[in-house]
Amino acid sequence: QVQLVESGGGLVQAGGSLRLSCAASGSIFSINAMGWYRQAPGKERELVAAITGDNTKYADSVKGRFTISRVYAKSTVYLQMNSLKPEDTAVYYCNANIRRTPTSSGYDYWGQGTQVTVSS
Repeated sequence: QVQLVESGGGLVQAGGSLRLSCAASGSIFSINAMGWYRQAPGKERELVAAITGDNTKYADSVKGRFTISRVYAKSTVYLQMNSLKPEDTAVYYCNANIRRTPTSSGYDYWGQGTQVTVSS
């Protein structure tokens, strides 16, 4: 069993900051990558940020405002969100590509989602 537990969502005003966290636990051999997706009402889920080793990628809409980081010893990924805008309002989902055994391929696991609401 693999579980991703998210925390850190909430309600903030425009220009404020939030820090999301996601911890993976369970039967894990290695984590290939971790990232964050978000989905606003009536819209498709989109990639916000991802990290693999020391490589990171960001959606154009969040570059310069959001920072993704990872603590390998705790199997945890963070998303620091600064200068938040109303258009950042969405449910944010943690994602991890995890190998459960040395010979298995990676499989995507998802967190439960955490609501981020930015007021204007």
